[in-house]
Amino acid sequence: MLALFKTLRPAQWTKNFFVFAGIIFSLRFFELPLLLKVGYAFVIFCALSSAIYIINDLKDIERDRRHPQKKFRPIANQQVSIPVVLILALGLMLLAGGAAFKLDVLFGWVAVAYIILMLLYTFLLKEMVILDVFSIAAGFVLRAIAGVVVIDVELSPWLIICTILLALFIALGKRRHELVTLTEASCHRGILEEYTPQLLDQLISVTAGATVVAYALYTLWPETVTKFGTRNLVYSVPFVLYGIFRYLYLIYKKEQGGRPEKILLTDVPLIVDIGLWVITLIMIVYWRR
Repeated sequence: MLALFKTLRPAQWTKNFFVFAGIIFSLRFFELPLLLKVGYAFVIFCALSSAIYIINDLKDIERDRRHPQKKFRPIANQQVSIPVVLILALGLMLLAGGAAFKLDVLFGWVAVAYIILMLLYTFLLKEMVILDVFSIAAGFVLRAIAGVVVIDVELSPWLIICTILLALFIALGKRRHELVTLTEASCHRGILEEYTPQLLDQLISVTAGATVVAYALYTLWPETVTKFGTRNLVYSVPFVLYGIFRYLYLIYKKEQGGRPEKILLTDVPLIVDIGLWVITLIMIVYWRR
């Protein structure tokens, strides 16, 4: 059972916290019915993402067996039966998809779009240079959109811009880590043959800078000031800046960019920074109301 649970990759569920972005910035975070609804959406996306990870692991089983870390995954290590995990993946997809439509029809269609995108990524897009990382970023955007539509609030274009830039930054960092740390990297992930460390360094620099600038502009944008009734949201920018710098440090100095989900769960300075950012947002946006 433990091996079967590991096939779900629970550490990856941290990525689904993007569904909470909409309720945080819609000034409705403390409305319990809506918060519970977003929590339910989070659980649904955890199930969907786990189903996709199982399918991905089944497709890449031979490559994973040659990978220094991935060879220990239950599927690659033959700790679980392939028919059983395939049934598990399909079952999760059907149950979570049905639950998504029951929760909200529009949310259900976003969930379907997420499934289609991730399947396309698994079987096609992850072997297409540049489009591979854009596909990953699009998955994060769909998570954020799902969190908005499920509570029927306005979708801010800034949410899409900041999400896609941050997701691209993380995905490119992962690609760089794989390229520079793996022996014969293209044998483990074919698309790495199309990248060079220099190219990835430039792309990481572009997305890192753009992420900070986009968030800073969002905090000062007239519509944002009007919505929140304050200009003080700009004081949350230093936490975003530190988070980007800390992640760059982990990529280039500690060579830890290969597992962003592990970083978010284990890097204490980054965890504290995110916590302080959230507290700052609450104090600025909610405390005065």
